Amino acid sequence: MRVQRELVVALPERDDERAGVIRIIFMQPDLIDRPTSGATSVELCSQLCQTRERTRRLTQDLSTEQLMGPMLPIVNPVLWEIGHVGWFHEYWTLRHAHGLAPLIERADLLWNSSTVAHDTRWDLDLPDRSGVFRYLDDVLGRQLDSLTRSIDAPRRYFYELAIRHEDMHVEALAYTRQTLGYGPPEASRDPVASVKDHWPGDVQILGGTWRLGSSPEDGFIFDNEKWQHEVALAPFRIAKAPVTNAEFAAFVEEGGYGRPEFWSAAGWAWREQVDAKRPVYWLEKQGSCSGCSFGWNWRRHGAVEPLAPHAPVTFVNWYEAQAFCNWAKRRLPSEAEWEAAAVGEPDGDRLSHRKRQWPWGGAAPTPAHANLDFAFDGAIDVVGCPAGDSAFGCRHMIGNVWEWTASEFVPFAGFSADPYEDYSQPWFNSRKVLRGGSFATSARIARPGYRNFFTPDRNDVIAGFRTCAL
Repeated sequence: MRVQRELVVALPERDDERAGVIRIIFMQPDLIDRPTSGATSVELCSQLCQTRERTRRLTQDLSTEQLMGPMLPIVNPVLWEIGHVGWFHEYWTLRHAHGLAPLIERADLLWNSSTVAHDTRWDLDLPDRSGVFRYLDDVLGRQLDSLTRSIDAPRRYFYELAIRHEDMHVEALAYTRQTLGYGPPEASRDPVASVKDHWPGDVQILGGTWRLGSSPEDGFIFDNEKWQHEVALAPFRIAKAPVTNAEFAAFVEEGGYGRPEFWSAAGWAWREQVDAKRPVYWLEKQGSCSGCSFGWNWRRHGAVEPLAPHAPVTFVNWYEAQAFCNWAKRRLPSEAEWEAAAVGEPDGDRLSHRKRQWPWGGAAPTPAHANLDFAFDGAIDVVGCPAGDSAFGCRHMIGNVWEWTASEFVPFAGFSADPYEDYSQPWFNSRKVLRGGSFATSARIARPGYRNFFTPDRNDVIAGFRTCAL
């Protein structure tokens, strides 16, 4: 049986056009004990309600027309997508883990994303707006009732899977609103002022043996993170912060989009096909602009706004990141280098074998550490969140924007698929790895070990990049 999601992150159920998280899942005949976070029933109830509140916040203000939207290869009808979220919860927790009957007899015919072709989702006889939200409420109510009792690890796994699946759809809904030019969603909290400045320069990362990947002690993980293995790293220098809008504007203004020597053959073919002259949401420069120090505007949701010069460049794809690096005489980090810079520590003159839980240590993320969970409802200037610096002095390794790496999305040695066998396997050797999470990514997803993956042409996701010295 197949199930498809559209990451963070990302995140992202995946299909060929629209990256996501879970594409194909095969039903297992038995419930098996797998690594989980160990969350209690009370904690799972809280997480279910939290992610559902975010789904509602991103969709409840949309009109009937906006809930369907235009047919595009990189989006789903929002009304269909939120129904699919509820169906996924019901299928894996209530029906699979608890053996309950379906709430809607034809639910599989409407929301099973592997059997419902993408282009037909606009033509389905879906329940209306109130019907879809009532279905979500009914599923959530049954889940909360089921969790009034203690839960064992095999069933906990499927609750944690379904929660993370909705987390990924929340992020997808956030960038879908940007893709379609819908207004910004209601803010999740009051904006927090940040210092407006850049954070230039590199830090030195020591060489040594790094253990790339995740272990059973990390709790709930996805199959492509398994298992930790040793990677030899030479010393390298990496930027303290992601590339900013001002830094990327210099590449644009020097004609970088018109110079094939900076682009790979595939990147240049993409650029010519879409006639890219600048990042997708940047508007043609018209001289100076009010409130903007360097003359660039962009379309943010449905409005034109000045581009913040010291915020990370966002909504750029891997080809654009690579071209910038060639122009700047820099390079993208490998995912092993990125991970070592994020959660590694020095041990004398070598890289330690120790791996931090988060760049800043063991404390749970807060808005002081990282721009996650819509803490700021947008990317903030790269100088922000100094409490989140890594041991080596890198900032925003978690949150703000996903970061492209140089690495191909390949299986680690000894890879074996989890119950959803096609979560990772079909996409190996055809995607690039991103790390770190964005402002719209849940902290449950944006763990330092999480491997997001997208095709190199995707510029609709909340992604930027940082660079290394050659």
